[in-house]
Amino acid sequence: MPLRVRFLGTAASRPTVERGVSSLAIIREGETFLFDCGEGTQRQMMRYGISFAFDDLFFTHTHSDHILGLTGLIRTLQLQGRTEELRLWGPPGAGRTLRQCISLGGERTSFPVTITELEPASSVKRDGFRFDTFAVEHHGGASLGYALVEEDRLGRFNPDLARALGILEGPLWGRIHKGESITLDDGRVIAPSVLVGDHRRGRRIVITGDTRPCDATVAASVDADLLIHEATFADDEALRAIETGHSTAREAAQIALRAGARRLVLTHISARYSRDAHELEREAREVFPKTSIARDGTEFELGLTEELAASGGSADQQARAID
Repeated sequence: MPLRVRFLGTAASRPTVERGVSSLAIIREGETFLFDCGEGTQRQMMRYGISFAFDDLFFTHTHSDHILGLTGLIRTLQLQGRTEELRLWGPPGAGRTLRQCISLGGERTSFPVTITELEPASSVKRDGFRFDTFAVEHHGGASLGYALVEEDRLGRFNPDLARALGILEGPLWGRIHKGESITLDDGRVIAPSVLVGDHRRGRRIVITGDTRPCDATVAASVDADLLIHEATFADDEALRAIETGHSTAREAAQIALRAGARRLVLTHISARYSRDAHELEREAREVFPKTSIARDGTEFELGLTEELAASGGSADQQARAID
């Protein structure tokens, strides 16, 4: 059950030769979710192998470098003959701007598009996982961060021991696996703990969008497997970061450290560092060593939590970077 994050655009404010503007995809068990849609996102999806058969697009906020790709993406889906509903999600007040982007195509879409505005501390629930929202601090309107949170999974069932205890495969296995004690024909009571291991922790990925360092991000990122935090500037532009509602790489690292995240990935990189972002990575790693800087096309793959433990890997190996 791999969980993959593919960065489609990693630049701040405007594209560069090396970087497109903000967008990323999460692929979970074959299902794709998009976050932000900067200009040219549909081309980046083709370039990096992201399926157009997705249903949900989440927006952190409605600044132009995060939404202008919606017009082209809608038009591409239209030309491909899409008929399935597309669901757009965003912060309070996002609906009007998103509808304007859609209308720029000049014609009605061949598929329904629904727009839902989410308040902070909302949840979009799916089977076995959910997307939680939290308020971040950025200038120019409401902004949200998102956390993909998997539910804890049942512990592993021991079929060999069950057979040794005389419990035949069938409904009794299902009942005890779900936490129910069972009574056998000979009167023995078998508790779930005899045959089922501890619950297995679900994975957590946090996406901040554009933000100043804030306590809400720390709270959302506690024990996160992957924190994706903007890092628009280096230390030399710390005042500029405050003025524009952004973060430095060092500040992002401090958030990861406070939250106890397992890995930090920096994105939303200013054009001034376009050709060489090692300065940002160096400053962040002085605070939080398990830091990487995303490039367009970078992919991180998260295995199941118990797979990591079984392999003897360290925490920073849980997310594997693929460029």
